[in-house]
Amino acid sequence: MSQHPLISIIDDDEAVRAATESLVRSLGFGASTFASAEEFLKSARVGETSCLITDVNMPGMNGIELQSYLLAQGHHLPIIFITAFPEERIRQRVHDAGAIAFLSKPFDGCTMVECIDKALGRNASKVCN
Repeated sequence: MSQHPLISIIDDDEAVRAATESLVRSLGFGASTFASAEEFLKSARVGETSCLITDVNMPGMNGIELQSYLLAQGHHLPIIFITAFPEERIRQRVHDAGAIAFLSKPFDGCTMVECIDKALGRNASKVCN
């Protein structure tokens, strides 16, 4: 396993995956990207992931179902949800299940950095100060 935390990014939008991956790598973290929750679950990265960034609405298994599945399997990963369709009832549901954050697309890079720092239990990065 790498000495740097691994951030896994799941989004069916390739542009969002690429931009988020670029941000994560610029912070010095490892990053793995996946086009679907199913692709992530089939990968070897589930057990290596330090923080998960996932879209809420995706074809197949959505982010909420992924969170429930991971918890049921004993994987208590810090999860940052991103969505183009922010709904209060969904935000409350994922937070009640332990989500770190629920961000609306397009999200601010500094806000994402703060969420990653929180997920990893780190002091706030100097990137946005």
